[in-house]
Amino acid sequence: MTITSAVKQKNNPDMIQIYIDNVYAFSIPEEEYLRLNLYEKQEITDEEVKRIREEVNVNLAKQRALRILAARDRTEYEVKTRLIQSGFDEAAAEGAVMQLKAIGYINDMLFARKYISDRLKLKPKSKRALAYELEKKGIGKDIIAEVLDDFELDETVIAYRLARRKYGKYDVTDPKIQRRIASFLAHKGFSYDIIKGTLEQMIEDKSR
Repeated sequence: MTITSAVKQKNNPDMIQIYIDNVYAFSIPEEEYLRLNLYEKQEITDEEVKRIREEVNVNLAKQRALRILAARDRTEYEVKTRLIQSGFDEAAAEGAVMQLKAIGYINDMLFARKYISDRLKLKPKSKRALAYELEKKGIGKDIIAEVLDDFELDETVIAYRLARRKYGKYDVTDPKIQRRIASFLAHKGFSYDIIKGTLEQMIEDKSR
């Protein structure tokens, strides 16, 4: 087996793509490529390739992931995506994520709990909207359902508080204001029944 070419990645010139016998084999940071004294036309064994793929690259990806997590907590999907965007192979990114999950540095369940808790304090939304946001971050549906059930969200109360906070000073008997409130709550993922009940409650409050 021969390293037939070593090419810098177009999107990340700090990463080198290694081709063995004219077939792509793996990517590796340039500094590690130099440290391992790899070069074109060099003979390389299966064992060396396996070690680079399964040990060297995974460890390097894990170090990068720890720097990513130092900035803020991220989901398994987010960390893996960032590693791949940094130029690591999917296998190296997956290996790094699995190791970090095993020692507790990545925990989608804890992430989801903290995310919902923070959201409810700062920018409350419906269960549907919160679930959608977590799904976009790669959280599994089973975890989302469990966490949302644990919080026992009362969407009626949340919708009412949001509407009162934004439109409490307006004349809620005005159909134009009612449409604005309905649009506002719909955008936050509340159902027709919740929106209808909120409007009725606000109108009732106004008449008192």
